[in-house]
Amino acid sequence: MLCYLTTGKHMALYVSVGTVLLLLSITAPVALAFGFGGASAARSRFLPLSWLGKGYIAIVRGVPDIAFFLFFVIALDQAFEWLRHQVKCPDWDEPIRQGNDFVVCAAAKLPLGTSPQWMHETYGFFLAVLTFSIVFGAFAANVLYGAMNAVPRAQIETAEAYGMSRRQTFWRILVPQMWVYALPGLSNLWMVLIKATPLLFLLGIEDIVYWARELGGAKTARFTDYPHGDWRMWYFLALLIFYLSFTKVSEVVLDRIMARLTKGQATAAGEAQRKAAV
Repeated sequence: MLCYLTTGKHMALYVSVGTVLLLLSITAPVALAFGFGGASAARSRFLPLSWLGKGYIAIVRGVPDIAFFLFFVIALDQAFEWLRHQVKCPDWDEPIRQGNDFVVCAAAKLPLGTSPQWMHETYGFFLAVLTFSIVFGAFAANVLYGAMNAVPRAQIETAEAYGMSRRQTFWRILVPQMWVYALPGLSNLWMVLIKATPLLFLLGIEDIVYWARELGGAKTARFTDYPHGDWRMWYFLALLIFYLSFTKVSEVVLDRIMARLTKGQATAAGEAQRKAAV
């Protein structure tokens, strides 16, 4: 069994765990940045910018995630290649859209046909991260928008009474206080993001779900040295344990962050901390 679990294919399975963790570590801050930008735009007094922020939140939240995942990967890939095509092949005289085909010059391809395999895999992973960030950024924007509106108006009025500008009030009063209201929603969003990582399998990336299916299946071409029956149930059980353990660790960390943020705050959690201290 030890020899079986340390074969090259199983090593690829273990590496795919790192791929999932890397996706989460990159996507979470990038999606939060998208969300903060979307929420700030939605609160803008400049109507076109406000419409853009609210439209971003409404459109992405109103369409099934899997539709956006499959759409953005294709759309972003074609957008990047179109931009490269305009720069590298300005003399191209053929239409880019030829029926159902999207045709650009060879120099505009991403990645190039002569690029090594790791560049193709890295590019695919980059598109997946960007797609996850755009989709979950819209949900984060909705959470942050509500959190900004939840900050007591009296705090803003006090800052204005002390002569703070709108920019100072936003960065020094509103933003620091909104996190305590946003964290519950962001915590739920983090859990949803963890559960959404198997969608990498649908985007053509060899993640843990892909390898669990390949290595657990009977008579698979992926594994000929150690033939076995259908062991997919056991592989997916291991995935179940992995995801449950990961979410439990996340809950502990998020609870500690919440306790730190609510300390001294005029919220129900902050009041509970003061009573416990007494």
